[in-house]
Amino acid sequence: MTLIQQYLTKNDCYKAGVAMTPKGVMVHSTGADNPSLARYVPGNATIGINRYGNHWNRPGLDACVHAFIGQLDGGAVAAVQTLPWEMEGWHCGGSGNHTHISFEICEDGLDDPHYFSAVYREAVELTAMLCMEYDLDPLDDGVVICHAEGHTRGIASNHGDVLHWFPRHGKTMDDFREDVAKEVDSMTESKIRQIVREEMASVEAERAAQPASPWAVDAKVITRAKEAGISDGTRPGSTMTREEGMAMILAAVGK
Repeated sequence: MTLIQQYLTKNDCYKAGVAMTPKGVMVHSTGADNPSLARYVPGNATIGINRYGNHWNRPGLDACVHAFIGQLDGGAVAAVQTLPWEMEGWHCGGSGNHTHISFEICEDGLDDPHYFSAVYREAVELTAMLCMEYDLDPLDDGVVICHAEGHTRGIASNHGDVLHWFPRHGKTMDDFREDVAKEVDSMTESKIRQIVREEMASVEAERAAQPASPWAVDAKVITRAKEAGISDGTRPGSTMTREEGMAMILAAVGK
C-alpha cells in the first residue's frame, strides 16, 4: 500500500475539527468517471495538479472524507489521507459520520478490471491497517460497511456506492470484509515476527556486550583460543551460530 498524507486544511470539516473514536470503516466511491486523485486533492508533483480549482481543499463544501484512493500523476494507484483518522468526517449524511472512518475510491468507467483490481487491493490494505490501528474486527457486524449498507442501517444517506461497482468485477462487500480479515491476519503475523526479530536482536546485542566470564579469564580460555587461531576472542557471551561452530571446530582440529 502507498499512503500519502495531505490534509484538506482549508475544508470546513477539517476546520471544525470534531474528535471521534473510530468504531468502523465506511467505503465510498466518487460516482464520477475520473480516477485522478488530483481531482479531489490539490496535489503536487507526485499526486498531480488540479488546474481547475474544483478540489476539496477549499471552504464552502459540505463533504470531506478521511482518504481517497485513486491514481497518482504517473498512473500508479495510491491512497491519500486527507483528514486525521480520529476526526469526524462529513461523508455519509448520517450518524456514521460520528463513528466511521471513511474513504472514497475514485471511480473510472467502472469496467476496467485492472484498475478495479488495483484500487480494490489498496482499499483492502488501507482498511486492514485501520482495523489493526483501532483494534477493530472487520468481520464484526457493522464495522466495515459501504455507503449503501450504511443507508440500510439508518446511519447514512441514500447512496448506492459501492454496490453498483464491486459486483461488476465479481466482488461483494462480504468478499471485501473477508479479504480485509485475511490481510489483518497477515499483518498481525508479520508484526509478531518483527517483534520477535527485534527482541532476539536486543538479546543478542546484550549478550555481545557482556565481558568474558571470570572462570574463562582465570583459565585463560580466550587467550589460549586466540593464540591457537580458534577464535578472535570477541563477543564471548554471544550465541554461536552453526557456521561459527564449524569454523572453530575445524580450526581446533587443524591445530
